[in-house]
Amino acid sequence: MTDPSLAPLATALDGTGQVVGAVTADQWGKPTPCPDWTVRQLLDHLVGGNRTAARVLRGEAPAPGAAGRGEDQLGSDPVAAFRTSADELLAALRAPGVLDRPHTLPAGTLPGRAVVHLRTVEALVHGWDLARATGRPLAFPDELVEQELAFSRDLLGRLPEGRRPFGATRAVADDAPAIDRLAALLGRDPDLGAPTTA
Repeated sequence: MTDPSLAPLATALDGTGQVVGAVTADQWGKPTPCPDWTVRQLLDHLVGGNRTAARVLRGEAPAPGAAGRGEDQLGSDPVAAFRTSADELLAALRAPGVLDRPHTLPAGTLPGRAVVHLRTVEALVHGWDLARATGRPLAFPDELVEQELAFSRDLLGRLPEGRRPFGATRAVADDAPAIDRLAALLGRDPDLGAPTTA
C-alpha cells in the first residue's frame, strides 16, 4: 500500500516530467533561471538529487559526484534518466519505516517526511525553472504548491541567513499564481518569461 503522504511528491515529479519530456534537442543548452546552469545542467542536478536521496533512504552512501556536481547523471537519454530517478526515489520512500526514520542528506539530518517535502519543493521549483527556460506549460495543482509554500516559509524562517540553499526572496504580487510565489520565495524572478499554466 502506498502512503498517501507521497502523493504530492509523485504529482510534482509527474508535472516536472511532462516539462522534461517536451524539451527539444535545441533547448538542452539554453540558460535557466538558475545562474550558470543550462537546461541540461539543471536537469542533471535534479536527477542527481533524486538519486542521492534514494541512496540515503536505502541506507547507502551517496555516490561520488551525485546531486549534479560532478559525474554526468543523464547519459544519452535525459528524459529516461529523470523518469528512472523519480521512480527510484518513490520506491525508496515506500520501503517500510523509511518515512518514520531520520536520514542524513547533504542538507542535514531530517525525518523521512521532511525529505518528502524537500524533494517535492525541488521538483516544483526546478520544474518552474525548466518551464521558464523552455517556454513549456506547467501542470501543478495550486493546493499542492500552497502546501509546499507553507512548508518552505516555515523552513526558511528557521534557517540561519548564511545556510539558505537558494537565492534571496524576490518580491511578488500576493495574487500571483502559487508556483510563482514559491519560485520567488526561493530566489527566482517571477517576471522572467511566462509559460502558460495548464
